Amino acid sequence: MKRLMLLGDEAIAQGALDAGLSGIYGYPGTPSTEIIEYIQRNPEARQRNVQRTWSANEKTALEEALGISYTGKRAMVTMKHVGLNVAADPYMNSALTGANGGIIVAVADDPSMHSSQNEQDSRFYGKFALLPVLEPSNQQEAYDMPRLAFQISEMYGIPVMIRLTTRLAHSRAAITRIAVLPENEFHLPTDPNQFMLLPAFARKKYERHLSLQEKLEQEAEQSPYNTYTDGPDRSRGIIACGLAYNYLRENYTDRECPHPILKICHYPLPEKLIGTLLSACKEILILEEGMPLAEETIRGLLGYKLNIRGRLDGTIPRAGELSPALVRKALQLPDLPRAGIPAVVRGRPPALCLGCPHADTYKALKSALKDYGQGHVFSDIGCYTLGFLPPHQAINTCVDMGASISMAVGAADGGLFPAIAVIGDSTFGHSGMTPLLDAVVKKSNVVIVILDNATTAMTGMQDSQVEGRVEQICQGIGVEQEHIRIINPLERYLNENVSTFKEEIAYPGVSVVIARRPCIHVYARKRGRS
Repeated sequence: MKRLMLLGDEAIAQGALDAGLSGIYGYPGTPSTEIIEYIQRNPEARQRNVQRTWSANEKTALEEALGISYTGKRAMVTMKHVGLNVAADPYMNSALTGANGGIIVAVADDPSMHSSQNEQDSRFYGKFALLPVLEPSNQQEAYDMPRLAFQISEMYGIPVMIRLTTRLAHSRAAITRIAVLPENEFHLPTDPNQFMLLPAFARKKYERHLSLQEKLEQEAEQSPYNTYTDGPDRSRGIIACGLAYNYLRENYTDRECPHPILKICHYPLPEKLIGTLLSACKEILILEEGMPLAEETIRGLLGYKLNIRGRLDGTIPRAGELSPALVRKALQLPDLPRAGIPAVVRGRPPALCLGCPHADTYKALKSALKDYGQGHVFSDIGCYTLGFLPPHQAINTCVDMGASISMAVGAADGGLFPAIAVIGDSTFGHSGMTPLLDAVVKKSNVVIVILDNATTAMTGMQDSQVEGRVEQICQGIGVEQEHIRIINPLERYLNENVSTFKEEIAYPGVSVVIARRPCIHVYARKRGRS
């Protein structure tokens, strides 16, 4: 079959398409965004009319995937690790409703927080929900795994997670395609109560889910992605999970690793295979990208009878990404010579683009607030979070999607005046509407600044779900029409915009100021098409 050079994200997308995918749902978030984008521009997906538009948020996306599964079709939902927190409610409950058509939950974790608010290991969600997790070690496995994931999902009637991390998601390698499977035919669940979680049903479904665990463990024991390779030097055994297996191999490019290796890419953890390694070796080194899930579990099973090395004892740093160099150090191999950074290479801190409308909005807002001192502006997640940095220094917080409005409401309750929230249009659609409803019901004294740049800019210019609807949404939620103000964030309107902010700060209720001007990249793209 045809060979393709693909990112890890793209390999999962192509693998799902070739495995009979009918619909993909998700919300953009680095490092997962390219999964849906690949399918959106894929000619085969267009020809088959695969559902491939963005959802308003991750919870909605997973529920939409459950809906297409209800019709017997195969679905995949994508998100980054913090997006799984948003989707946790349907994810946990989907373990009990199960799947009709196969469901893959593709999650891309971001160790070292290259573009995230925290480090988080999504394998723990799989363990929490008692659902299988597949973790590719390379791009070919990323391509192959959706086929197995759909098979397991439909065999046992449960969702299956595929977990990626940043380096695999955003690195490119050749993959070989295999035969394309047809999409499933429409068929509703044979059990009309399958997706009904009234307590009387849910209790029975939980018992059924628990009864599946032994079979899911057997699947992991027999998985082609969990392999044991013996070695002559049994003073140390190595457990390498997912991408960590690649990092291990990079340190033995010129020879075979002398130690026994257990490669784990299919969870739950294969206890029998682990037992084989443990019984053969005096010491165990556990390599895993993210948090010490395998290490904690093995320590819990065995206590401290064996000498176990990993993140918990400091052999591998607890925080940050794994790397070939860290693995090499843990293996106690001599350091390799490393080239220094050339003097010509300079650090380039992130900044708002030249001509960004957010810069002019912040200038006007700071001018309107100059008499109130610092600490009044709650921000959200998007390009505009860069307003914290010089030269703007215009915002004070960034916690999670939608928190700007919620925190402004709480701060106003605590006596802060003025309390300002700054949120992007896409983030408003994702998580901002519900706290705005709280503000309206409570009659909070807050000003909500919606930065409407007509796109989801930070993650690559995806469409915003609320484009052209922001005023109507705010009015429908209950904001008084006369206090929904629209400004054009340009330098020449600075005085006018400052006056608008001052007027709404003075109003003792909920105000919404919509700073509307397209992202310069959206403007350039539209201008290029005209």
